[in-house]
Amino acid sequence: SLSLSLSLSLSLSLSLSGLRSTSKQETIPTHSGCPTVEQMTQVPLTVHISFHLLASVVCFEMQTMPLLARSPSTNRKYPPLPVDKLEEEMNRRMADDNKLFREEFNVRHGCGVLHWTHNGSIIDVQSSLHLSLFPDDHSRVHLSLLEGVPDSDFINASYINVSPWELSAGPKEETVNDFWRMIWEQNTATIVMVTNLKERKECKCAQYWPDQGCWTYGSIRVSVEDVMVLVDYTIRKFCIQQKPQRLVTQFHFTSWPDFGVPFTPIGMLKFLKKVKACNPQYAGPIVVHCSAGVGRTGTFIVIDAMLDMMAAEKKVDVFGFVTRIRAQRCQMVQTDMQYVFIFQALLEHYLYGDTELEVTSLESHLAKLYAPCPGSSCGGMEAEFKKLTSVKIQNDKMRTGNLPANMKKNRVLQIIPYEFNRVIIPVKRGDENTDYVNASFIDGYRQKDAYIASQGPLPHTLEDFWRMIWEWRSCSIVMLTELEERGQEKCTQYWPSEGTLVCGDMAIELKREEENESYTVRDLLVTNNRENRSRAVRQFHFHGWPEVGIPADGKGMINIIAAVQRQQQQSGNHPITVHCSAGAGRTGTFCALSTVLERVKAEGILDVFQTVKSLRLQRPHMVQTLEQYEFCYKVVQEYIDAFSDYANFK
Repeated sequence: SLSLSLSLSLSLSLSLSGLRSTSKQETIPTHSGCPTVEQMTQVPLTVHISFHLLASVVCFEMQTMPLLARSPSTNRKYPPLPVDKLEEEMNRRMADDNKLFREEFNVRHGCGVLHWTHNGSIIDVQSSLHLSLFPDDHSRVHLSLLEGVPDSDFINASYINVSPWELSAGPKEETVNDFWRMIWEQNTATIVMVTNLKERKECKCAQYWPDQGCWTYGSIRVSVEDVMVLVDYTIRKFCIQQKPQRLVTQFHFTSWPDFGVPFTPIGMLKFLKKVKACNPQYAGPIVVHCSAGVGRTGTFIVIDAMLDMMAAEKKVDVFGFVTRIRAQRCQMVQTDMQYVFIFQALLEHYLYGDTELEVTSLESHLAKLYAPCPGSSCGGMEAEFKKLTSVKIQNDKMRTGNLPANMKKNRVLQIIPYEFNRVIIPVKRGDENTDYVNASFIDGYRQKDAYIASQGPLPHTLEDFWRMIWEWRSCSIVMLTELEERGQEKCTQYWPSEGTLVCGDMAIELKREEENESYTVRDLLVTNNRENRSRAVRQFHFHGWPEVGIPADGKGMINIIAAVQRQQQQSGNHPITVHCSAGAGRTGTFCALSTVLERVKAEGILDVFQTVKSLRLQRPHMVQTLEQYEFCYKVVQEYIDAFSDYANFK
């Protein structure tokens, strides 16, 4: 066993000639009966490995866990890849429906021999959620034996000895007590969960924590101290108690479908950064689990390891690393989609880096953006905005909006919703082409589909607009255009100036109209005559945003965002409908600002670039001009200057 008293981070570079340090020689304190570094590293490895040794009150039973050999790069069909060749190589391998990626993935489908027994006994199959996936004996985590309970040292979990991670299958109802025993014995302070409890009506993992209050699992009491729900993940803080008590943080990534991959790697990269930043130095290994503890878990681990390799060596070796960790836990990275996603995440990081900012550093960052780029005619702001052009408009994914029956329902032929997130309304009886409206669901800071980004209705789409509002229970409408601008109609008036407006089965009545400094509030009563039910809807009509240009200052935008958030708290968190004329430029800017300011308030962090990039992946041309993009930064700076305690949203 290995007992450690201090948190050490040791960069190792091993070659055939033995152990040598990449910088200065470092030593590890050893204790009686503990193996030395030389004993633990008998197999050569030719790359730098970030080998984190983290303090634990438990002795880690390493058994026979050598670092794993890698063949010389010159003899490999898939050698390490320089990061500056990553994009080119990805495009080559993704051609012909990922043909070369599939070939590469299938090369390494085998894994080491499974150790089906330990201590001469058959492994208790009830302890494994997936009966075909057991940890190898040489790398499995050992629990302490319970008195009078044979084989109670087994849990379906493995050490991965080239990172601070420890991998586990998602616990079943009957193994939850063992799971918490492992957390306690390993002195784990961070749990990473990359599965949902249920997917496609199938149980993927038992809920091993209480929703609120306190629950006892075996001899360990677990209480929920805090929960923070965000669009891609949830953070739960637990107090676990045997003697003494400890704090454990669970990071639960909720946007990863089983046997699939997230829509974009942006959320996963932010999630990984948050996990690494929050794990205390004194803690034992981070426990990572999905359902079986191999597919999504392995993908997560590989991305982390390759980001470290990218920083240290300016190259990545996905093939080699997956091969090595499969010798420690079988079937790590289960599908070719997951394998490709690893490369997508690495390319995303290489091309754009970490664009998150602390609010305290925004002023200095803006100074850099306004300075000219060396050797370029454009400034930093323009150069950053131009990077967004890499988000290509995927015309082949706009099938419904491009149908002849729907073309006349679009204001601008270049701004049509994608299939994956278009807003669908009920088909009218006898007319199959009536489920289309030019609107897209857009994710917010805390929840998916937080917004409906819509074009301003045309005269012949008024009924569709109100059917959409009714169907998706939207109680807040944000209007960012005037009805007419520069002598051109930009939006059909979809509310009555007085009395009632009837649109098919929908009747809209104006109940109240109030003028504010920069916007008008209209309270509308919407009645569905077919269902004989009514619902209150509040419209926020922003003034002072010209078709070409931006508002004179950010104060009005800050105020209307705050007013909409207050309305949402009162009416329930159904989607906020946002529209200008075409539903892209001003609409995208509002969605971007609302999302960024909410994060500033909650975390003191902003990321304008990735927020806008994510919006453009969800709807074409969101935040349409450099001027609108710069306006996002200006409003955030204005907000920080005026509300240093972020009190405006309270």
